[in-house]
This record gives sequence, C-alpha cells and structure tokens, in this order.
Amino acid sequence: MTLSRRALPALMSLALPGLAQAQAPWPSRPIRFVIPWPPGGLNDLVARAFNDKVSPILGQTIVNDFKAGAGGRIGVAEIARAAPDGYTIGMGNLGPLTIAPNLYPDMPYDVAKDLAPVMMFAASPLVLVVPASLPVNSLAELAARAKSMPGRMNYGSVGVGAPQHLTFELVAASEQMQLEHIPYRGNADSLIALLGGDIQVMFETLPTILPAIRDGRVKALAVTTPSRVPQLPDVPTLAESGHPGLDVTSWYAVIAPARTPAPILDRLYEAYTQVAVMPEMQAFLAQQGLIYLPNTRTNFAERITAETARWGRIVRERGISVN
Repeated sequence: MTLSRRALPALMSLALPGLAQAQAPWPSRPIRFVIPWPPGGLNDLVARAFNDKVSPILGQTIVNDFKAGAGGRIGVAEIARAAPDGYTIGMGNLGPLTIAPNLYPDMPYDVAKDLAPVMMFAASPLVLVVPASLPVNSLAELAARAKSMPGRMNYGSVGVGAPQHLTFELVAASEQMQLEHIPYRGNADSLIALLGGDIQVMFETLPTILPAIRDGRVKALAVTTPSRVPQLPDVPTLAESGHPGLDVTSWYAVIAPARTPAPILDRLYEAYTQVAVMPEMQAFLAQQGLIYLPNTRTNFAERITAETARWGRIVRERGISVN
C-alpha cells in the first residue's frame, strides 16, 4: 500500500516523540542508587557523601534507596534485576560480591553474569587487635602465644563468612594457629567480648575500631592493606609481619546491572572517580578511617574475580559453613 503525501507527515509526527526519547542523552531523569544496607551506618554515610557531589556532575538527582537484608544480598539482587539503562545503580561490597557466592548455594544473582562493576570509591582496612592487657605486641608474638596455649584462645568476628572471620582464617592458616571462632551479632558485641576476655583477638574495620585504639582499650598489631595507613602510621602491615601478598580491604563500590551500555558505565566511572580525588572527599574519607584505592573498571572487575577465588579456597580448605 502506498502512503499519501498527507498521511506521511502525520505518521512522522507520531514517531518523532519516541525517536527523540530513545536518543535522549543520559541521564535525562533522576538516578536510583540502591544501598543494600540499613540507613544510618557507614554505607549510608559514604553513599550520601559521594552521591551529593556526583549528582551535579551528572546533572540529575541521585536518589538513595535502602534495600537491606540477607547480608547485602537482597539489595544487590535488586540492582541485578533492574533495567540496564543507567537509571538504577547501587553499592557493591566485598561480602555480597565475593564471599557470599562461596557460602550460599541459593544466591539470587550471579555476580559475573548479572552485574557490571564500575569502580571502588572507598576502602576500609581491617585491623588485627587484641585487648590492651594481653601481653603481645606483634602478630609473631600472638602466634607464639596461641601455639603455647592450644585450645585456650578464641577469636571473634561479626558473623560466619564476614570479611573479619575469613581474614583471620587466612592468617591462622599461614601461622598454623588453632583458635576457636566465636561469631557475634555486630561490632559492639564483639568489642565487648574482646574487652571482657571472652575472645583474645579479632580483625575489625578501621573506622569501627579506631576510637578503641586511640583511647588505649585495644592494641593494633597489623593492618591488612598493602601499605601502612595514615591513621595508624606505627602499625605494620601483614606483609611486614611476614605475610607478603596477604592484603584485604572491605570496600565500597558502584555497580550496575549487566548489559548497561559501556558509555554510561564510563560516564559513571569518570564522575565517581572525579569526586573520589577531590581534596574535600579525601579529607572526609580520612575522617571516617577510610582510604581511596585508585582503580579502573577493569581493575575492579579483576579484583572481584581474584577475591572470589581466594575466599572460595579458604572456605573449602577450612571447612567453613553457614549452616
């Protein structure tokens, strides 16, 4: 059938709005940022600090949307299921992206297939701490004491499969230490147990444990980053303590649904990286006991793959189970 000259302009007028919408530059409306944790914590604080500065760079409001539960897996699943159009992104963390896949057979997402890593915007060193009253001042002294007291020392964490738990298992395996693991519901409970003598050692994130280090309630024996951290310049790294290559950070990152167009992922990477290196953001991170580790999209993706393999190995070798 041949269209009349009168009908053609009418059809074009109907098609143009859709065509214009499809070609509209990204972003042309607010962006939803899913945070897989409850409001009020460090994840909330870091996300807000970054998004408040990224928003004017992108020219659109970024709306923080909290989807807490299941150790971050509920929120990450929300991101994985979202349309890959750049209008739903969110926060990724070490636990739900690299540890959980090795512990839970019923994962609601496949990290490699369902998610697109963008960048890490902050990282928290873990710190190996003991009570101030414990007569050890280094990892070597702790290992020697543990070996001299088999079955009489405990270590704590904030839960089975938490980075603090698995990092201690890595160190214990390297040092051939045998300590009983006592999991707690949260940071406050584990610190009380440490100060009360129920446990003798634990790893904890730097922002959480820094006040107790500064007021002398606990002693820091080592940090898990490749280099010493500015907040604890006198505390050696695990590498300096005889464990080269054993570095762990609990990180905060931007992720998007898989199949999000590469130009959008690149724009997100550029905007969040621009904010991360701002002097005021560097000062904010330092105040929180956090650091920024420069990384590219490829670096971040490779880190997820490598860390997933490492945690899988330690889970298998140490027989760790969430049941």
